[in-house]
Amino acid sequence: MRVLITGVAGFLGSHLADRFLAGGYDVVGMDNFITGSPDNIAHLTGNPRFTFFEHNVTNFIYVDGPLDGVLHFASPASPRDYLELPIQTLKVGSLGTHKALGLAKAKKARFLLASTSEVYGDPAVHPQPESYWGNVNPVGPRGVYDEAKRFAEAMTMAYHRFHGLDTRIVRIFNTYGPRMRVRDGRVVSNFIVQALRHEPLTVYGEGDQTRSFTYVDDLVDGIVRLFERGTSDPTNLGNPNEFTVLQLAQLVLKLTGSRSAIVKEPLPEDDPRVRQPDIGRARKTLGWVPAVELEAGLVKTIAYFRAQPL
Repeated sequence: MRVLITGVAGFLGSHLADRFLAGGYDVVGMDNFITGSPDNIAHLTGNPRFTFFEHNVTNFIYVDGPLDGVLHFASPASPRDYLELPIQTLKVGSLGTHKALGLAKAKKARFLLASTSEVYGDPAVHPQPESYWGNVNPVGPRGVYDEAKRFAEAMTMAYHRFHGLDTRIVRIFNTYGPRMRVRDGRVVSNFIVQALRHEPLTVYGEGDQTRSFTYVDDLVDGIVRLFERGTSDPTNLGNPNEFTVLQLAQLVLKLTGSRSAIVKEPLPEDDPRVRQPDIGRARKTLGWVPAVELEAGLVKTIAYFRAQPL
């Protein structure tokens, strides 16, 4: 089995490459390093079953030889990234998805789209099942990411229905772990870096907005299961245990031993008030439930960041 992973040098793409290689797959990786890092895949240099080429997925993709799968993970994914790169975010979700789907069709390969819980926007339904259509502001600052992913899902389903392409859509909820970027703007990495630097931890609003945090190993396990034996229906993957942002900040302070203060700043526009996955579909069809508790995952993630230049 041979698969292509776009965005392979990113946080999730690099972990996914490791998992597929460990499972006996050959992996072709593609990235243009707009947000990914060569360091994330440096350990794969010299692996005869891993091939990398630098390329922008929004341009025509040529890959020599057969492919059994195309997994489209290329995209700015943190709020800081997609607010700084709005046009690129929209292009990778639209043009990039189109090019990746075209490659999968040409190779008669299975296609998996990395979508996001952001397609639910600021949800009026809680927890969020896949049947919920979402509450998204298409012209707000976050719309560039939300709508790019919603369009990507529509394009994927169009290829499935019209061309008969074998497709998967994973809606990823907040995920954390080693290889997150120090300055990616995500709440887990923000808090850990601020705590290790003994800087105040920045909480937006009152910190009572909720999130569900999935350790990267759990997520990758779910993605592989979905790729290998899932269906074309969108599938939530996330940890249903819900925490407030303030609870997360307090836990990070406890685990790092930091004496940093917690400071509050105004809530960003369109910031979701709640976020919790309904994982009934993944539990039923994939036999998947996350196994890593938040505290255990944070311990591993903090150890990773301690070893990074901050």
